[in-house]
Parts: sequence; C-alpha cells; structure tokens
Amino acid sequence: MSKRDALIGSIAFFFVAPFMVAGVIPWLITHWQVGGDGSLTLTIIGALMAIAGLAALVDCFVRFALQGGGTPAPIAPTQELVVSGLYRYVRNPMYLAVLLLIFGQMLIFANAGLLAYGVAVALTVHFFVLGYEEPTMKKSFPEAYALYSENVGRWLPRLSPWRG
Repeated sequence: MSKRDALIGSIAFFFVAPFMVAGVIPWLITHWQVGGDGSLTLTIIGALMAIAGLAALVDCFVRFALQGGGTPAPIAPTQELVVSGLYRYVRNPMYLAVLLLIFGQMLIFANAGLLAYGVAVALTVHFFVLGYEEPTMKKSFPEAYALYSENVGRWLPRLSPWRG
C-alpha cells in the first residue's frame, strides 16, 4: 500500500471508528452540556486529557500510515510492526488515547453516563485486544511481536522508551 493510500485509508477509518466512539457517542450522551456538579478544576483536567488523547490518536494514525505502511483498520493493516513513538512506551496507545478522550469529556461535562460508557468501551477494547488483535499480531509478526510484547506492556506504560 502506498503512503498516500495508507493516509487516505487512515483518515477514512478515523471517522468510522474513533470519531464515532470518542466523539459522536459522547455527544449523544451529553449533548455537550455541562452537568450541575462540574468544577473548573475538573473541567481543566478533562480538557487536558481530551487534548492529550486527540494528539496521541492523531500521532498513532499518522505513524501507522507513514511507518507501518497501512491503517489501523483490520481490513488494511500495516505491513510493518509499528514500535516507535508512543508505541515505545505502551502497546496500545491508540486505545488509551480514545479512553482519554472519553474520560476527559466525562470530567468536562460532569456526566456519569460517560463514566459507564467509558468503562464499557475499555472492557470491549480489552477483550478485542486479547481475542483478535494480539493473536493476529503474533501470526503476522511472530518474532518481532514476541520481543516487543515481552518488553512493552499492554496497558501500563513504561517509564522509559523501549529501544528494541
């Protein structure tokens, strides 16, 4: 897949998956109305979480296209195992970024519904990673993924970058 096609595919998938999961559905839950219990401090923390999540998500999508030669979509996966950038710290930064966006909005809008939704998304993603993604990675990149997964945690980031 050319870099151009990988970028186009990644942009399209961005609007199919994370935009819906971390944007449209939270909007449907909150209508972006601040709840009565919202505090300025929590709003600021939530905004910082959302900004960090969006920046991380964009970085991961671009990295998949330019370095991996593919997209985050299972139908057009990368040709190379991506282990740079945030992937040097944690194996699933894309999912963590989506969760940062959801939980950041939960704080911004002081909405318990987003807490429940975020937990449901986290559990769904965890079981998807265990049931589909990791077995697929082991099959697609047997030696590289084995070494990578031995050194980089699934959900808890390393304090220093892995230099595999």
